[in-house]
Amino acid sequence: MTEVAAALIWEGEKFMICQRPAHKARGLLWEFVGGKVEPGETGEQALVRECREELAVTVAPAGVFMDVVHQYPDLLVHLTLFNAAITEGVPQKLEHNDIRWITVDEIPDYEFCPADRDILRRLMAR
Repeated sequence: MTEVAAALIWEGEKFMICQRPAHKARGLLWEFVGGKVEPGETGEQALVRECREELAVTVAPAGVFMDVVHQYPDLLVHLTLFNAAITEGVPQKLEHNDIRWITVDEIPDYEFCPADRDILRRLMAR
């Protein structure tokens, strides 16, 4: 099983979503910023590293929002979505095709990675 850490980052009433690059698996689908947990890392450490690599920002994880296990055709993912805040920097598109800040009401306007669907349902039910 692949361990993945991702961030739920709010700015007022909007949260950040990122569009995967076209050449990667699940290309051009939207997701929360994050990535694989490397051996010897905690989920929080992986999240801080991934946000630095992908967005050039420093984040402070603040607890788990939700855990999801999802079976893709090519891999089984255990996704931990952390509440997080940007403490330094302005998000840059270092790896993603696009970055957006959306409201919960705008979720249906975007096509997300299947592993995120339970998380999105929980956000919409708030």
